[in-house]
Amino acid sequence: MSKILYDVGVRAYGLGVRLAAPFLPKAALWVNGRKDIFSEIERKLHHNTAPVAWFHCASLGEFEQGRPLIEAFKQRFPDYKIVLTFFSPSGYEVRKNYAGADFIFYLPLDTPDNAHQFVSLVKPTLAVFVKYEFWHHYTKALRKRHIPLFSVSAIFRPNQIYFQKKGSFYRRILERFTHIYTQNQESAQLLASIDFTRVSTAGDTRVDRVLQTAKNAAPIPIAEAFKDTAPVMVIGSSWPQDLEVLLPFMQEQLPAVKFILAPHEIKDKELGEIEAQFPGKAIRYSQADVSTVDTYRILLIDNIGMLSSLYQYADYAYVGGAFGKGLHNTLEPAAFGPPIFFGPKYAKFQEAKDLVDAGVAFCVKSTQDLSKKFLAVHDNPLALQKISASTQAYLQKQAGATDRILTSLEYWLPSRQV
Repeated sequence: MSKILYDVGVRAYGLGVRLAAPFLPKAALWVNGRKDIFSEIERKLHHNTAPVAWFHCASLGEFEQGRPLIEAFKQRFPDYKIVLTFFSPSGYEVRKNYAGADFIFYLPLDTPDNAHQFVSLVKPTLAVFVKYEFWHHYTKALRKRHIPLFSVSAIFRPNQIYFQKKGSFYRRILERFTHIYTQNQESAQLLASIDFTRVSTAGDTRVDRVLQTAKNAAPIPIAEAFKDTAPVMVIGSSWPQDLEVLLPFMQEQLPAVKFILAPHEIKDKELGEIEAQFPGKAIRYSQADVSTVDTYRILLIDNIGMLSSLYQYADYAYVGGAFGKGLHNTLEPAAFGPPIFFGPKYAKFQEAKDLVDAGVAFCVKSTQDLSKKFLAVHDNPLALQKISASTQAYLQKQAGATDRILTSLEYWLPSRQV
């Protein structure tokens, strides 16, 4: 019965997206990206004779977790071709020209025929699924062909179906994985509770990525000129729910503190509303000039792809999403060491819990709460120094997941088989 419900659910999802496509741009991208997908895969891989490593990421966030491993794999095993797939347009459309992979595709819907055809065309030597990806038919097709399959940066919680009495169907999906590399010990213990023992606690590969990004962060002249000598809070991936808390806080702290605000979704109307609340004080990045930008107090980022580097200018950071669907990347600002603030919905994010426990990140529930916790560290050199040192100690302790996983994966490559 579970398999029937799974198949019905997958097909219903595909139908729902198709029905929504005429009205929702993201749904249209999902549908159009999969048109003639097998013809595209066959055409691009037709003459390939090199071994293939298949990496799959649901979306952009999972890609950022998998990216250090993809790039390290490519460097260590240059004879391999990398096939990278995405399920969501928010991953594929942003990274479809990513130079670290040789071939990039949307992943066809998880049906028996699609899985068989995809695996037959790609012919992977091994497959790596990042974080939450556990597809029934794809895992079954890989197992049938004796292709090693790995899950990396995986994280599990007790309330997931794998650990419930009715979860036998989903536990069989897990059983098809050659090895699972978890972010934390709790996840490994949960797997052990259902007798899955092919598991290692490797950590979060994103830590390697953010440390590398911070080390190589290029200057952003506009942001540098804007900051000048003032303390700056960088607000990353903010949603409307975040702004309900943030905008009154910003009014309180101006002009003593400057703000760089990067919305999760760039909408002209919302940017205009912010500008209207701060007349003469806010300017969009696209309209800013190096010679005059320091006279403004709020810099509105109206482009995509800059946020991780903007955090180098943060004396304080606010990460959005935790008043809504889920918290965005807290490791990116952590790499630069400022105090980090975010909303209350962060329990699913191990790194956020770790940062709160370390006393370097702060959950806020209202404008008043944000003001209180901000003022506790603002203009407090000793507190800021302690936070920076504790953050770096945490990141260094977590670093190295990429190398740990890659060294283990090497055993499963044909040249390493015993």
